[in-house]
Amino acid sequence: MFDLDRWREIFQSISKNKLRSALSGFTVAFAILLFTLLFGIGNGLQNTFKNEFAKDAINSIYIWGNRTTKAYKGNQIGRRIQFKNDDFEFLKEKYSDKIQMISPRIQRGVKVVYKTEEDNYTMRGVYPKYDLLESAEVTEGRFLNIRDINKRSKVVVIGRMVEKDLFGQISAYGKLLNIGGIMYKIIGVFSDPGGDSDERYIYTPFTTMQQIYGNNDHIGEFGMTYDPKLSVDEAIAFSNGMLRALKKKHEVAPNDQRGIRVNNYAEGNKNVSGMMVVLGILILIIGSGTLIAGVVGISNIMVYIVKERTKELGIRKAVGATPKSIVSMIMLEAIFITALSGYIGLMFGVGILKLSGPTLEKYFILNPGVSTPVVVGATITLVLAGVIAGYLPAKKAANIKPIVALRAD
Repeated sequence: MFDLDRWREIFQSISKNKLRSALSGFTVAFAILLFTLLFGIGNGLQNTFKNEFAKDAINSIYIWGNRTTKAYKGNQIGRRIQFKNDDFEFLKEKYSDKIQMISPRIQRGVKVVYKTEEDNYTMRGVYPKYDLLESAEVTEGRFLNIRDINKRSKVVVIGRMVEKDLFGQISAYGKLLNIGGIMYKIIGVFSDPGGDSDERYIYTPFTTMQQIYGNNDHIGEFGMTYDPKLSVDEAIAFSNGMLRALKKKHEVAPNDQRGIRVNNYAEGNKNVSGMMVVLGILILIIGSGTLIAGVVGISNIMVYIVKERTKELGIRKAVGATPKSIVSMIMLEAIFITALSGYIGLMFGVGILKLSGPTLEKYFILNPGVSTPVVVGATITLVLAGVIAGYLPAKKAANIKPIVALRAD
């Protein structure tokens, strides 16, 4: 394979037949280019779905009250469903075997001041371990604990962007913030995979917010994670059961779809998983079709190339070339052109995906890219197709008598 004279012959053959070699290479390069772009865009769509669900724990459930749309048990339409602390205790006790963690949540917009810096943010009153529900990571200090809840401590955990906005390059840990005219101590800073918007929240004990903003036991909504051992169908049945129980407790009509709302990520995961499977199948079918078209193209070209070179092969035999050397020369030439063209197609495809990445994000295609092993496998497939397509006619041409080969049209 590393015979220098053999490679000289191959390059000489390519240089003498530039158009033929260019057409062969273009067929392979174009097939690999399309294959790369299709799989890259498909992976970008999958990354978009994954990124959306990275904002919260995948086993999350959120429950919130709304206004009723149906009269029920003497209650009028339009009644506001207000959750309270006893609903929190009700859910914890009734579903303790299925709930991994649960937190009430109250939130409101607040004006935050630190020295000469000020801005508006959303402040959330939550329970310990709420950071797990949001997939947030405490990068400095700690998150809220049960002692903060019991003592109604005026402490906060702020997002990375809040720290950046108000403190610049200085650490916010341990500093005091003026929030709505009340001083709070910063006990932690967190980052969130949801991005900048999710890092502009401020967390404080929900008991503190209940006391300061209303002096009541009202709760806005509940967030929880269920036991990850539950299957998707079991998780959906679990959230439906909680919904029925809360409707019964608050005398909401069973068929009222708005009185109490539930968002179970299991349902979204189920739908997205189905979409991902369908998307994967479509990409595979289209990609395979592109690859098959490339295989057919390179196969036809190889058959034509061998037929066109029949006289040349006859001359080579006449001057002493063996059938084996003739076949191996054609095979090496096919492998070289196919592999080089496949690499060029891959580089162009990867380059286009990289350059168009920012533009594609506007169309919900995030970080489009393709796995190198996948494209290498596709290129190898085309190489093998070219070798197989060229081997049979090459072997046939190499075995005919020189005089017959010289007479070939």
